[in-house]
Amino acid sequence: MHSMEKTIIDANSKSILPEFREIYKFRQLLFSLAWRDVRVKYAQTYIGFLWAFINPIVNLAILGFVFGKIATVNTEGVPHLLFTAAGLVTWTYFSTLISQAGSSIVAAQAMIKKIYFPRLIIPISKAISGLVDFLIILIFLVILMVFYGYSPSTKIIFLPFFIVVIIISGLGGGILISALTSRYRDFSFIVPLLTRLGMFITPIGYSSSSVPDEWKFLYFLNPLAGIVEGFRWCLFDQSNLEPYMLYSVSLVFVILAISLLYFNKVDKVMADIL
Repeated sequence: MHSMEKTIIDANSKSILPEFREIYKFRQLLFSLAWRDVRVKYAQTYIGFLWAFINPIVNLAILGFVFGKIATVNTEGVPHLLFTAAGLVTWTYFSTLISQAGSSIVAAQAMIKKIYFPRLIIPISKAISGLVDFLIILIFLVILMVFYGYSPSTKIIFLPFFIVVIIISGLGGGILISALTSRYRDFSFIVPLLTRLGMFITPIGYSSSSVPDEWKFLYFLNPLAGIVEGFRWCLFDQSNLEPYMLYSVSLVFVILAISLLYFNKVDKVMADIL
């Protein structure tokens, strides 16, 4: 006979961080939720998985027209569509995860009230399912590079680091927004406004070199600004790499730490406030 494992829930636990061993213990549930999200996202649509290609292409066309034809920004010799696609790789994953993870806790409140499992699994599952769309946009970027005959720079060896930072940025933001939304439902209305604003204060269709020097410190308080510039630096070896990029990227890890601390605090009363 196999002895049943007993789970003890201590509401007065002094731990300030989530129990990551618990998350590993429930890893099967984690991947099941992620796979369900992938299947459900394009279910009952006429063209199904093609939407994963259509959305970034439409965004790319709009940004390419605005910043490439109307504003005509400097891209240091990189074709504008390719330049913008590199920015969209980062932004699309982050904004999608913020939107999906933000409402994930509230959407799963029936399950949270009925059974015990580490609630952090819910926003993490969104980060995993979002990797499918992220990979598609990354492939689309590679296709554009081949189309334009643009070879990546030798600094592409640093690209895996920035891909990890992109994932961490989305995860940290998603965890924080999901915890805030579970307590303050106003965030379900605030987040769409922030993502629309964020698309223009992040250098997706333009370079941060166009930002006036006196505003750059404030501008790079947006962690996505540093990540986008770093991502392009790996691919295109642009000479205008901003010195602010490093502190901008470091903010990603600060946000992740804050999000885990706050989520763990809310987690203790989550079932009661939903």
